[in-house]
Amino acid sequence: MQQPLRVGIVGTGFAAKLRSQAFRDDERSQLFAIAGHTVEKTQEFARSLNTQVVESWQDLAKHPEIDLVCICTINRDHGEITRAALNHDKHVIVEYPLSLNATEAAELIDLAAARGKLLHVEHIELLGGVHQSLKQHLPQIGTPVYLRYSTINPQNPAPQRWTYHQELFGFPFAAALSRLHRLTDAFGSVKSVNCQERYWGDLPRFTACLCVGQFHLNSGAIAEVAYGKGEVFSSSVRLFEVYGDRGTLIFDGDTGTLVQGETTTPIEVGGRRGLFVQDTQRVLDYLSEGTPLYVTPQASLYSLKVANAAQKSAQMGQTVTVV
Repeated sequence: MQQPLRVGIVGTGFAAKLRSQAFRDDERSQLFAIAGHTVEKTQEFARSLNTQVVESWQDLAKHPEIDLVCICTINRDHGEITRAALNHDKHVIVEYPLSLNATEAAELIDLAAARGKLLHVEHIELLGGVHQSLKQHLPQIGTPVYLRYSTINPQNPAPQRWTYHQELFGFPFAAALSRLHRLTDAFGSVKSVNCQERYWGDLPRFTACLCVGQFHLNSGAIAEVAYGKGEVFSSSVRLFEVYGDRGTLIFDGDTGTLVQGETTTPIEVGGRRGLFVQDTQRVLDYLSEGTPLYVTPQASLYSLKVANAAQKSAQMGQTVTVV
């Protein structure tokens, strides 16, 4: 890898800020340019980082001096930007989802392989304390039989952002793909799914959404996943429960508990700070030293296939088999 690696970032939001700081602080990379949606916001963001503005993501994707494109923008555009960057022989980091459509995502993975370029789909939930603790303690509860995972984020008023726009955000389980990827990474493949969704507001913009799915795993376990956000919710929930035939794991926020019979044992759970930096450093480790990454695009693709099956189930009102 040529060092420093010259990086272009698409986006000016939360993830873009954390990525830009990580690239700027690592001597193996150089933050070369920013492309954003709003001119004034993009210029202000670039000035704060002492870097330049590229007029559009199209120009950034084909810029001859950029080696790696980092995509931190609206979900709807992830696939299109990734394809353009790969076709111009750039390495790519993209925040999940790679695409809102699994067929397109599979095409992009094949394109990256054909071009000999890195395509890394961020899944920092796998690096977080809850997931690491979950996998560490799973053997203590025997065979998992039932899982329940709920994340509710009340926001009142709902922000006027792309994350509250159906077309830009996408189907909730695809947009918030980490909820399903956590399941498939820890518990394996999914046999079938039954899902429902509801929106509040004047679509395509919405003031709240709720998506609830029941997933039958090939292991025999049943998982229930709920994702909701917006104005109709009054309290925040981040709860992950795993019931096994020899015990139960409960993660409430960043607090973990192991229950075995009448014995309850606290579990140490690491924090969530610094995960984008970890992810960025691991990409640079891979490109400079060949160190294996913690997640493959194929693993992300599988969870996206499950999300697409859940969307089909919600639209059809019936159980859908995951192919």
